[in-house]
Amino acid sequence: MREKVVGYVRVSTYGQAKEGYSLAYQLEEIERYCDRSGLELLHVYEDKGWSGATVDEEGLTVEREGLQEMLADLKSRPVSAVVVLNTSRLWRSDMAKVLIQRELKRHQVDVTAIEQPNYSIYAHDPNDFLVNGMLELLDQYQRLEITLKLSRGRKKKAQQGGYAGGGVPFGYRAAKGEKAIAVDWENAIIVHRLFELKELFPHWPLSEFAKQLNYDGHRTAQGKAFTKVQIKRMLDREDFYNGLYTYGSVTSRGQYAAIL
Repeated sequence: MREKVVGYVRVSTYGQAKEGYSLAYQLEEIERYCDRSGLELLHVYEDKGWSGATVDEEGLTVEREGLQEMLADLKSRPVSAVVVLNTSRLWRSDMAKVLIQRELKRHQVDVTAIEQPNYSIYAHDPNDFLVNGMLELLDQYQRLEITLKLSRGRKKKAQQGGYAGGGVPFGYRAAKGEKAIAVDWENAIIVHRLFELKELFPHWPLSEFAKQLNYDGHRTAQGKAFTKVQIKRMLDREDFYNGLYTYGSVTSRGQYAAIL
């Protein structure tokens, strides 16, 4: 069985005018190379008029539709290599190089460059290590920046008494798409009962409160028996049930109905 490959050809205005690497010339060289090497050439992707250094705003690959199509097809078209006249047809900048190589390595595909017979993307290159490190730092910076913006937004919302996120306390519900929480009256009755018991029997252990709620026929939101863990969680949120919302160091009157 012959080894399966795909080809890729590209010209920019500069490349076609100055280097003489026309699409037809690249295609002929790729076909000749595959015939001579006994490779099965499944398809040749092409881009006309795009620079090999172009990288889009997302930092992924480029505006080259042929390249995008080729990378997408690798998911369903198992090949061992992409055959090009030389690597400058695929990339001209280190950034584009690392990003494209990442996609190829993801599908275990190598690059066969006719004019660079010993080339492989799996060879160790110090430049790749540097650019990869820079990209990872950039990704981490962007994640931290997003987290900071979200935190600022939640803090501002909390200062205004709005619910800034996290698990909704037992006795309340948050409908999908709604910005505020509302009382779940069926479970709010259980919260009332718990704090009545606490007032009557302040020295009871948590397990005794759980035992009494279960004896009364009450169940958790999941329909299970109460344990001391759920009891402690509710008792710790007494201020919340009284209408005081705390988020980090911010405490304000909540924009929700108090249960107690």
